[in-house]
Amino acid sequence: MAKLLLNLRMVPEDEADDVRAFLDANDIGWYETKPSRWGISYGGIWVKHDEDIAKARQLMADYQTRRRDTARAAHAQAQRDGTAETFADVVRESPLRVVLTLLAIVFLLGLVALPVWLLHK
Repeated sequence: MAKLLLNLRMVPEDEADDVRAFLDANDIGWYETKPSRWGISYGGIWVKHDEDIAKARQLMADYQTRRRDTARAAHAQAQRDGTAETFADVVRESPLRVVLTLLAIVFLLGLVALPVWLLHK
């Protein structure tokens, strides 16, 4: 019975391509389901045979570890170079979004505090 290896929700295309490539390179049978038209299902990469599941999951874990290490190294390098995105950059790019987000946070905190304030009176 087929098992889901990777849900394609929010997965960058290069990552999905890498997963397809390492499954093919290790002779693991797989197939892909496409996202549904209305966004109910996001699609996925499935392993066809039960005997390949453990190997595919181990390969996936190794791949994700390498990808995480690469992303962390790139972020650390960007911080050293001074090119990493900061809060000030976000405020400069989209000040309205930042202000609306802060207002939403204050509003939600007010909703949480309202029952306490009303009961205290």
